[in-house]
Amino acid sequence: MSEQKIEFYDGPAGGWAALKSVARHLNEQGVAVKGAKTLLHANQADGFDCPGCAWPDRDHRSTFEFCENGAKAVAAEATARRATPEVIGARTLAEWAEASDHELEATGRLTEPMVYDPEADRYRRTTWDEAFALIARELQALADPNQAIFYTSGRTSNEAAFLYQLFVRQFGTNNFPDCSNMCHEPSGSGLRPTIGVGKGTVTLQDFEQADCVLVFGQNPGTNHPRMLGELRAARKRGARIVSFNPLRERGLERFADPQDKLEMLTFGSAAISSHYFQVKVGGDFALLKGMCKRVVELDDEARREGRAPVLDAAFIAGHTSGFDAFAAELREQPWEPLAEASGLSRAQIEQAAELYVASERVIACWGMGITQHRHSVKTIQMIVNLLLLRGNLGRPGAGACPVRGHSNVQGDRTMGIYEKPAPAFLDRLGEVFGFEPPREPGVDTIGAIQAMLDGRAKVFIAMGGNFAAATPDTAATWRALRRCELTVHITTKFNRSHVVHGRQALVLPVLGRTEIDVQAGGPQGVTVEDSMSMVHLSTGMNAPASEHLLSEPMVVARMAVATLGDGRTPWLQLAGDYAAIRDRIEAVLPDFAGFNDKVSRPGGFRLRNTASERAWTTPSGKAEFSTHALPTDGATERAAERRRDVRVFTLTTLRSHDQYNTTIYGLDDRYRGVYGHRRVVFIHAADMADLGMKAGDWVDVTSLHAGADGGELQERRAERFLLVEYDIPRGCLASYFPETNALVPLESFALGARTPTSKAIPVVLSPHGAA
Repeated sequence: MSEQKIEFYDGPAGGWAALKSVARHLNEQGVAVKGAKTLLHANQADGFDCPGCAWPDRDHRSTFEFCENGAKAVAAEATARRATPEVIGARTLAEWAEASDHELEATGRLTEPMVYDPEADRYRRTTWDEAFALIARELQALADPNQAIFYTSGRTSNEAAFLYQLFVRQFGTNNFPDCSNMCHEPSGSGLRPTIGVGKGTVTLQDFEQADCVLVFGQNPGTNHPRMLGELRAARKRGARIVSFNPLRERGLERFADPQDKLEMLTFGSAAISSHYFQVKVGGDFALLKGMCKRVVELDDEARREGRAPVLDAAFIAGHTSGFDAFAAELREQPWEPLAEASGLSRAQIEQAAELYVASERVIACWGMGITQHRHSVKTIQMIVNLLLLRGNLGRPGAGACPVRGHSNVQGDRTMGIYEKPAPAFLDRLGEVFGFEPPREPGVDTIGAIQAMLDGRAKVFIAMGGNFAAATPDTAATWRALRRCELTVHITTKFNRSHVVHGRQALVLPVLGRTEIDVQAGGPQGVTVEDSMSMVHLSTGMNAPASEHLLSEPMVVARMAVATLGDGRTPWLQLAGDYAAIRDRIEAVLPDFAGFNDKVSRPGGFRLRNTASERAWTTPSGKAEFSTHALPTDGATERAAERRRDVRVFTLTTLRSHDQYNTTIYGLDDRYRGVYGHRRVVFIHAADMADLGMKAGDWVDVTSLHAGADGGELQERRAERFLLVEYDIPRGCLASYFPETNALVPLESFALGARTPTSKAIPVVLSPHGAA
């Protein structure tokens, strides 16, 4: 374990420190040589797709196409450590519950199916046949298929996801909560009504042509390190990189590319952001509306003075609807509230807008710093508005780029992992497989937790992920899971969700992305879809961690056979040859025509994106401007009105650098200078002074939730966090999840998307242990 310290980091993102970190993680997992060989096959035409983030690869032929955090994910999967039934069964679950998330994951790869023994309070070895019989028995005993919940992680392959949704819909429900519900759901909800597709519109080739990239609410240095290579290249050829983020993040400032020999030999680095605006937490909507207002003002001024217009009038007239109402509302909007809500001055907002206007080809990127807010859907639609004003959609070098997390989170949704499936998808699914799919919408993640709490859901099955750690309102979520008759986790590693279990519980180990998958039809490869709609093949190269592992498609197939029988669908035949699954995908989804042929080519293929062609599949047949008033129902302001006796801050949650989603690889956050700690709160020095506190003090954090309709003020508490001085706007705090998930109320979510508001939590600080 690292020495506990807070120490300023002066180096760039990437560089030698990143390579050193990769070597350390490979050594810690006991796979220095094996891991290095494995990494050389990552993202290759004949190798496996990185099990980390969904950022696309340049060409699937590079010999060094992986990043530090991708290497950590590979090391964790290729680890020499084994979490055998004896290792896991050596402790009671009450004892495991006291372990940290890092310690749980560090047990290594699971090797055999395990079942919970309530008398001993331990997991013990079981057989696959016994496990599937238990699942079938509990599912068949339900009075209603909707009493079962089927969760999906974004690391699930297209083939496994398609079989999973087919099994569940044949079982009779659309209860498909997934990780999208907790991260980028607002992206799809915001984009679909405005441009007709719920995905980004750009490719990596657009980054080569853009002369400005806007980055909102994102820290690529930790969350998508390979993206830094694109930003670095764009900056080096003269493009503006304009970043909007509350914290100063090293990955948005400087980057040393480990693939650049000269940069590495000279210990050099490249600047990333040409301009950096520290918007306050939750201030992005006001910032974007202000930028749009300034663009319209500049156009008005140009027309009055007889200069060339600023707006793309031809594009607006031919491709959009709603501009006049949008522009009129902007002209009426006063500047002062926009500046106050954004945390920037009017001059800064105008500067940002003028940088946008000075650029001909603009890409707008965003991450979860945008999506996990109450008004995230409106904020994303304001990003679209900004792009529409100058025709920056559907042309080279320009467009919308939501940067998603897990490697196949976008592909899972394409495959039908969605609680509100389109009627056309259900129609075709029913035609191809000869059944009538359920039409009633299912539950999302928030709805699933509520259903389990209320006793309406009794069986919870998770295809990957770490539901207990990823979800909001930890105490409520854990109560919900413990109310279930059966919880089932299909996974590679032991984690928190396996400790928070139902009356009966199964942990079922599966092959990882890096491992050889041999079925009846021979060696298999799976496919994934990245953030830019590229679909490509992933083929493992390591021996399986255990002879007892099954593939995810085979687990789904055997669940289906045990529960439904094999008369309607040839489940085991499909799971024995993934090309047969892809044939069925092609039959249901027209965009996958020629699937097996196209995915066999190096780099795969791109799914059609109508918005990138300026074909707008909206009711009006055009891209839609969205007119939204500046929100006045801020959660922090509501809480401050109720608690005038204390200083109320806005807390945003984030990842450390030794973390990917809920997976904790280590206890360091190198770029922020935190070593050996996870329970920290980043705070402005002046705010500490106002509280009479100093860096190094220990505090408790209490969230305050005041509903929009009033009601009793709810408090949730997380204890013993270290104060760390950081460059963050006054009134704002930051801390890691999942440690702070307990502070997020279940009922506090994005309007129109129900994503937890984990990036804007009203909190107060108090000395640790104070009465």
